[in-house]
Amino acid sequence: MQQTIRPAVRLSGSVMLPGDKSISHRYAMIASLAEGTSVIANYSTGADCHSTLGCVQALGIPFEEEGTTVTIHGRGLHGWSAPAGPLDAGNSGSTIRMMAGLLAAQPFTTTIFGDESLTRRPMARVMKPLTEMGAKFEARDGQFPPLTIRGGTLRPIEYTLPVASAQVKTCVLFGGLFADGQTIVHEPTVSRDHTELALKEFGADIRVSRKVITLQGKPTLTGRELMVPSDLSSAAFFLVAGLLVPGSHLIIRNVGLNPTRSALLDFLVSVGAPIKVLRIEATNGELIGDIEVRHAPIRGGVIEKDLAAGLIDEIPVLAVLGAASEEGLIVRDASELRIKETDRIATVADNFARMGIHIEVTPDGMRIPGKQKFKAAAFDSFGDHRIAMAFAVAALRADGESTIDNADAASVSFPEFWNILDQTASA
Repeated sequence: MQQTIRPAVRLSGSVMLPGDKSISHRYAMIASLAEGTSVIANYSTGADCHSTLGCVQALGIPFEEEGTTVTIHGRGLHGWSAPAGPLDAGNSGSTIRMMAGLLAAQPFTTTIFGDESLTRRPMARVMKPLTEMGAKFEARDGQFPPLTIRGGTLRPIEYTLPVASAQVKTCVLFGGLFADGQTIVHEPTVSRDHTELALKEFGADIRVSRKVITLQGKPTLTGRELMVPSDLSSAAFFLVAGLLVPGSHLIIRNVGLNPTRSALLDFLVSVGAPIKVLRIEATNGELIGDIEVRHAPIRGGVIEKDLAAGLIDEIPVLAVLGAASEEGLIVRDASELRIKETDRIATVADNFARMGIHIEVTPDGMRIPGKQKFKAAAFDSFGDHRIAMAFAVAALRADGESTIDNADAASVSFPEFWNILDQTASA
């Protein structure tokens, strides 16, 4: 699909965004292990989170959808049954990495695979701790999907993450649900804690002390009614668009404001963004609020070290903001961008070149001078949802009409993106 984007005069209005992907994945997986029914409101509409639902269903757990509400009928910690065939994770690294921890504890062998992009994404980081717990894996070239997981009895471990990773932490904790004893995870820095909050909400005995998480195995999990906050990573595109386009004023409703995800808002405020949180409340252990953003000149800055890890998904759209900023943007310590749905350093650079934006690429990041002019261009998402949406935002500041090939990639995380962009942008 090719999408046409015209320059915007302003963005305005109040918008509701789809449910948070990270939380939706976790709620669905844990609900499938709970005893009784869970009702999940504002479940993500993205294809990735529906890959998780498809896997859960293939493992014998029924669910129904009505709009964005998903009802899952859990059958307890040992309620999964052997699937009739391989599980399809689609484009979702979250699905395959986190499900690995649960599949490793099952009394059957499972193969899980994904699309062409997913088959290039390494899985060694989850295979290592799960192997220590007693799981057995077969993988292409020792680390790439498809994964064949020979499940069985897992033992608890005390594991120190080599690098902060919420997905790896989650897969270890998920394996620990089935182990007889305490599973302990040490983090080098605190990563997003949606798993810890969700497990506690469902009734698990889990304790967090700074960067140490302790989970007691074999809990009784109980079905719950849950509300998924709107996705802050999706909000990033509208926050940046509001900052870029003169005259813009947007309010984004019911956004997840979990403190372990605050790096985006903290960074934007630090570089001069006039962002306000208008309301905040707690729901199911997660903070939710409304965010207001207005157009303003942005200084620019540096993303590196822990900040790079915290902003890894938002770097493509922040690169667009950096090109328009006063001082530009430097990104370091972000080599993980190379192994996302695309090599996002390369695909950002390719699309920047098309619109006349100068960028210096480094092995682990990029340097982007500020005060650059955005020229209309024919962009390509290369099948990557975040690249599609980042350059849609860039096109709003261009000097003419732009196009994006493979724009339907946005549906992986945000199927409503193009409609909401049309509703808020005045041409």
